[in-house]
Amino acid sequence: MKPGIDRDKPVCEEPGDLSGLCRVGGIAAYILIVYSLATIVQMVVLGGQPTTAAEAFTLLQHNKALGLLRLDLPTLIVMPLYYLLFLGLFAALRRSNPVNALLATALASVGVTLVLATPTALSMLPLSDKFATATTDNARAQILAAGEAIMATDIWHGTGAILGGVLLQCGAVLICCVMLRGGVFGKATAWLGIVMHGLDLAHIIGGLFVPAAGVVLMAIAGPLYPIWFFLVGRRLLQLAGKKE
Repeated sequence: MKPGIDRDKPVCEEPGDLSGLCRVGGIAAYILIVYSLATIVQMVVLGGQPTTAAEAFTLLQHNKALGLLRLDLPTLIVMPLYYLLFLGLFAALRRSNPVNALLATALASVGVTLVLATPTALSMLPLSDKFATATTDNARAQILAAGEAIMATDIWHGTGAILGGVLLQCGAVLICCVMLRGGVFGKATAWLGIVMHGLDLAHIIGGLFVPAAGVVLMAIAGPLYPIWFFLVGRRLLQLAGKKE
């Protein structure tokens, strides 16, 4: 443990500390647990993202809610929670290693912003409506082409989104390295985060070249997220002085 850091002392509760950031970061982590578990259930029960624009349009026309779920609208809704989570982690770790804690937070924030800037499921809704009312093959073909273009630049395939994902995971690995030596979080939490986010980073990069390998890596990393979010969220709330 680093000298001067007492893991039993709520460091975010001292005068001048950012206890509010620790608290909102902990709450954000708990919400992300629900999202992570729901995503796992969705993938198993409902399936993943549609592979073609025609499939996406069919889903949206028959069941908009199901279509939006499979087009990853929930991911875009919860992504801003990462801002709050990393601000909470920065508040907790800024005394341990302020430079790397700040750098990790900056990397994650830029990454989330890039992901949020990508086209979303909402962009497919008006195209789906137009496709349903199109009266000629030429019009349908043009709409399908537009839909394929949107899907090619979404949160899983677009250059900005991929770069954003890489930055987010790099920031997450870095903040977990700060955890490892900071004495504020347990080593198990830090190592779990390093492994999990490292696998997710490898999934993003490796998936570009070997898609099947990316799927396997994400299948390993995915179930670890709820555990890590729980450990991080619990500790952040403890640091904020909230009794669990």
